[in-house]
Amino acid sequence: MKQTAPLLSARLSVEYRNKRSVLQDVVLEIATGEILGLVGESGSGKSTIALALLQLLQSKGGKVAGEVLFQGEDLLKKTEKQLRRIRGKAMSIVLQSPLTSLNPALRIGAQLKEAWRAHASGTTAERQAAIENALESVSLPWDDDFLRRRPSQLSVGQGQRVIIAMGILHRPALLIADEATSALDTITQSEILKLFRRLNHDLGMAILYISHDLFSVAALCERVSILNEGRIVECSPSQQIFDSPRHSYTRQLIAALPKRPDGAPLPGYEAERVLSRR
Repeated sequence: MKQTAPLLSARLSVEYRNKRSVLQDVVLEIATGEILGLVGESGSGKSTIALALLQLLQSKGGKVAGEVLFQGEDLLKKTEKQLRRIRGKAMSIVLQSPLTSLNPALRIGAQLKEAWRAHASGTTAERQAAIENALESVSLPWDDDFLRRRPSQLSVGQGQRVIIAMGILHRPALLIADEATSALDTITQSEILKLFRRLNHDLGMAILYISHDLFSVAALCERVSILNEGRIVECSPSQQIFDSPRHSYTRQLIAALPKRPDGAPLPGYEAERVLSRR
């Protein structure tokens, strides 16, 4: 049987002038429609990977070596003009805080229109339909009252859903969620995780879910890559990561998770089992 090539296959090393070997030969593969978790403590290089995949490190003085094969083409060999056709359209990113991702001076409708115009040229009706579909996909209204609001008039959860709507506006093949739930309360975080699962199921969208929170990773991801000191030290199915981690660092992460007094399974692992059956 012929094997399908991965949607994304990357081998990356990253350094800065004053800090060498930030990432060391990091290997990531994501299949079409897969949800891959990337876990690591603060400063391990998780966000650096996200920016390197999108070729956004140069402005920060970063130097990327290796290759990033996305849909069969090496993004490291693309010009900036070519990359602008890919970023936000075929590959998109959702960041941690809507307060820093949204322009506080512009209304929500205007920001969605700008995001659409960046990668499409169509009629007003086509644009409006795309915006309505994106907002509906993240369970937000698309009436004039909502579209005329400014970011300061949204709850944190609504703001994060707007950011996700912008990220999926052009139905990207890959969505990178970089700590997209870490600033949310527990209930809102659960809602966003269910939203990612639904987007993955309904749209066939692959997701790279980056987090330091193993609970949320267990609830969402099919496979997990563990990042430690700039290297991927383990990549396995979620169940194996929790049941029988191979690397000593992964075992330390699992051991550090809070346990219930009665010794019952971890909440995140239980959620992973429930969601995997849906």
